Amino acid sequence: MGIRVEDIAATLRKQIEAYETPKTVTADVGNVIEIGDGVARVSGLANVQSSELVEFTKTGTLGIALNLETDNVGVIIMGDYTAIGEGDLVRGTGRIASVPVGEGVIGRVINAVGQPIDGKGPIASSKFRPIEIIAPNVVQRQPVNTPVQTGIKAVDAMIPIGRGQRELIIGDRQTGKTAIALDTIINQRRSKDLLCIYVAIGQKQANIAQVVATLEKEGAMEYTTVIVASASDPAPLQYIAPYAGCAIGEEFMASGRDALIVYDDLSKHAWSYRQVSLILRRPPGREAYPGDVFYLHSRLLERAARLDKSLGGGSLTALPIIETLLGDVSAYIPTNVISITDGQIYLENDLFYAGVRPAMNVGISVSRVGSSAQTKAMKKVAGRLKSDLSQFRELAAFTLFASDLDKSTLAQLERGRRLTEVLKQGQYVPMSLAEEVEIIFAVTQDFADDVPVEKMRDWEEALHKFMATNYPDVGSAIDLDRDLSDATAAKLREALTEFKKTITV
Repeated sequence: MGIRVEDIAATLRKQIEAYETPKTVTADVGNVIEIGDGVARVSGLANVQSSELVEFTKTGTLGIALNLETDNVGVIIMGDYTAIGEGDLVRGTGRIASVPVGEGVIGRVINAVGQPIDGKGPIASSKFRPIEIIAPNVVQRQPVNTPVQTGIKAVDAMIPIGRGQRELIIGDRQTGKTAIALDTIINQRRSKDLLCIYVAIGQKQANIAQVVATLEKEGAMEYTTVIVASASDPAPLQYIAPYAGCAIGEEFMASGRDALIVYDDLSKHAWSYRQVSLILRRPPGREAYPGDVFYLHSRLLERAARLDKSLGGGSLTALPIIETLLGDVSAYIPTNVISITDGQIYLENDLFYAGVRPAMNVGISVSRVGSSAQTKAMKKVAGRLKSDLSQFRELAAFTLFASDLDKSTLAQLERGRRLTEVLKQGQYVPMSLAEEVEIIFAVTQDFADDVPVEKMRDWEEALHKFMATNYPDVGSAIDLDRDLSDATAAKLREALTEFKKTITV
């Protein structure tokens, strides 16, 4: 039986009509032309985007496209680069560099690319956020007027920090910069309404382990995330660590909650960026930093904000830390960050070694948000505290050359000595608002004038015990109302008068 031509034609027609073009998957692929010091130059990635994640197919290591040049792409490598060689294939992923965010990262210790390093298993989060985004504009923000209670008397009384503010902590090494940041994190255990992120950049792993152990011991890891880019990590990881931490904080802010982020410290961050930039052959400028080193920190710190109520009203407060050399605040990176932030807490070597801790220089330290971010109770008792202390420091310097002093000058000096003593505070012992208000009220309202300066610390401790035992309602009223009403102030005076009768100094 012969096959008819018409049947063959009909079969072919059906096959042609049913034919589907196979789906082709295109990938942007290139080759490594040069590698070294955590940076690779790659040719062939024609469609790669700035900050796009790329994959080195031989090892599976990820990198970020940082330099987009005419004939090659500069890639910073996120991890071990020793097994990558010239000629290896590099594939574009089409994804912008991002980190896991949300509830799953709370209480975890992670590296700069969001991988857990605390041995507690994988991060339980399916949501990712780009590490680099545009900061909220002016219309999207609202004024900073809600305080961040640090639990440190000197800071809460004179240099108040508001939610959404950027307050720089600056000073020489070993002057207590990290201690202020950790005390602030630990103090949030009272209310737990401020989620905290601590970013360790370029620090020794032993120091970072000590910080994590302290936070766990004080119960602060319940609401804290730690991002680690230690001194042993490649410079690219140290460079992206603060941006990764900021992305995690922004997720909390976008959900209407309040977050606090500590960058410890941005001096080492600038060093790592300088290192990466020089390897990428970017033109060096002042102190060999690239020309965009100001933008490096401004685009990071501008992301701290208090969002408008229409956007949820969440906030992200930034506490960047800068290390100075021999107290030189006029160096390149310190002046850059000072000009970006809303004030600074300046810690001084001389004060630290004299036993004044926190070693805060009242004259140079400032909060540009000021008393608008202070509770009414603290505002009432500490209104003149900063000016009184500044005058005391000037008088103390002047009296070194004077022998005969009038009564008012002597009284001012005595008050200043007691204020200085009262504002000293141990590490990892943040105080409640009520305790701060009670002791500052006692000193500024003449209740401590007859107490010997060397016994002020014991006197303060006894006062807190007395108030907690005999007048707990006073402290509760201050903590609840965040104000010092006339009735509460009268009861506090009554309590202090009774306390003076019961204690001998």
